[in-house]
Amino acid sequence: MVKEITIQELNTEQFISEQVRQIKDAVKDGTAINALSGGVDSSVVTMLGHRALGKQLRTVFVDTGLMRQGEPEHVVALFADLGVPVEIVDARAEFLAALKGLTDPEAKREAITQTFYSSVFGRIVKESKARCLLQGTILTDIDETVAGIKRQHNVFAQLGIDPQEAFGYHIVEPLIQLRKDGVRKVGEGLGLPAELFDRIPFPGPALAARVIGEVTPERVETVRKATVVVERILRTTSAFQYMAILHEDRVTGMRDGRRDFGQQVEVRCWDSVDARTATPTELAFETLRKLAADILQEVPGVVSVTYNIATKPPSTIEAI
Repeated sequence: MVKEITIQELNTEQFISEQVRQIKDAVKDGTAINALSGGVDSSVVTMLGHRALGKQLRTVFVDTGLMRQGEPEHVVALFADLGVPVEIVDARAEFLAALKGLTDPEAKREAITQTFYSSVFGRIVKESKARCLLQGTILTDIDETVAGIKRQHNVFAQLGIDPQEAFGYHIVEPLIQLRKDGVRKVGEGLGLPAELFDRIPFPGPALAARVIGEVTPERVETVRKATVVVERILRTTSAFQYMAILHEDRVTGMRDGRRDFGQQVEVRCWDSVDARTATPTELAFETLRKLAADILQEVPGVVSVTYNIATKPPSTIEAI
């Protein structure tokens, strides 16, 4: 049972010092690896690891082909400014091949987990001889896995998986006692810019978690373009998270006076503190109209835009 450190209990300086010590104790004089996605959790773990290990930490950005537009280059540049070297690993072909033909949400998450940890990271670990992986698992990830809400890509003990036996390395999870608000506070304490520690959450399976049905390069590109629009328009809100979801079924629309059998994008925008519960943000109708108009204009093939108004629970923040 993991003991939670609430935002009220969190002493940032003490927490950072303790986690730096624990990371050093775990790695000793060896090498550690961590995967940086640019999300809040992985960014904070990267800075904790860098502070603890310096050159003993190898940080990689795995380009899965499922990221937001320009994400790999942008994140690497941000960390270069912080003095943290990040290596981009091109694994796009492997991930898309693993997802080919899959439509079940759990099967897709399992494919991403196995490709990431067994294939891609397994290869990197063997090359580096690293025996530790720093990972940004937080308490909400564990809660949702234990409750059966969804299988998280980064929770092993709760799924009965021994990473040492299955993948050949030991996992260190410095943030496992915190929820998102606590992680943000630690990121600020580590000196991360607000662009990193205050980013909206982004799922580990990336845009694959926002494509309902089969994940293909074309469908990923559709949701990627829609994501650009959603994040551009909603970034000035105080919402906890916002996203575009690509639905599987095609719907009937009209374009240039003719029937257009096209795609449907669902917009979600959430007010929440820790992601355990959430309510849809009450966006102005003009904002909703702007979202629809820009998505229809900028994303080829989309003929319908909807807005989710169901709370969590029974809904979840991500679609799958």
